[in-house]
Amino acid sequence: MEEIRDIMTENVESCTLLDNMFEVAVKMKDLNVGAIPIVDQEKVVGMITDRDIVIRGVAEKHPGSTKVEDIMSKTLVTVTPDTSSKEAAKLMAEHQIRRLPVVDNGKLIGIVSLGDFAIRELTDDQAKKALTEISEQNYNGVQH
Repeated sequence: MEEIRDIMTENVESCTLLDNMFEVAVKMKDLNVGAIPIVDQEKVVGMITDRDIVIRGVAEKHPGSTKVEDIMSKTLVTVTPDTSSKEAAKLMAEHQIRRLPVVDNGKLIGIVSLGDFAIRELTDDQAKKALTEISEQNYNGVQH
């Protein structure tokens, strides 16, 4: 069975609690990504998505100088490098998330996304089913 270490993206860009909403948005634009992990002393403490910036930031009329900590998602679901692709897909489906930080003793070492699964030939039918459920629910207007 394939492990996350085999499909994760390494050398992930991150932001810190010292960054603000504007700085994170610029970094997302420059990197062409929709989510950035937030780290504090190398430990993952949150995740911020473009949706967080829109819903918790802009729509609530917060200025660009708003601390990232005020709008990031603090409840994290993470995996380790030796997590199976099947288990990671199950977690993504259960929590309706598209990206999972990969941590080793709390330290960010990578990230795995739906796209990483999509470009691989998954032989596990349960993993394929879980990923299909996430995509179908999100495209039908249910976004988490």
